[in-house]
Parts: sequence; C-alpha cells; structure tokens
Amino acid sequence: MTPDEILKKAADLISGERAKTHGEYTRLHTRISDLWSSYLKINLTASQVAFCMVLVKVARDEIGQPNPDDGLDASAYTALWAALSQKNA
Repeated sequence: MTPDEILKKAADLISGERAKTHGEYTRLHTRISDLWSSYLKINLTASQVAFCMVLVKVARDEIGQPNPDDGLDASAYTALWAALSQKNA
C-alpha cells in the first residue's frame, strides 16, 4: 500500500465502520482517559490516550510478527491524537 492509500484507509476507519462500532472518537477517548486515570491514579487526557495507542502499535510491530494493520491503526491513532490535541490547545 502507498502512503496515500494508508492514510485514506485510516481516514475511512476513523469515520466509517470503527466509528459506528466504537462510538465517536472524542467521547470514547475521553472515557478511556477517565478509566485509565482512575486506575493509574494520574490524570490523562484523551489525546494522551490516542498517543499511547500509537505506542501500543509500535510495540506490537517491534515485538510481534509483521502485521500491516498495526501501521494502519497507528496512522489512524496519530490522526486522532492530532485532532484531540488541537481540541485541548
């Protein structure tokens, strides 16, 4: 897949099927940040959650078997992180 194709597919994931399955990204990542903050006893933002998910995908690539979905998902989470960071700015 070319970089353009990856980004288009990542955009489709964010606004398409996964949005329907997982819910609106701001609400979802805010809820995850609430849960993680409570569990870890530190304050996390929704944008930090998205960034941590990018790191999960990087770790999977480093440790596990090659999986093209990891790069695709990391691209989608990077876009979510950027969007959520702008909302917090």
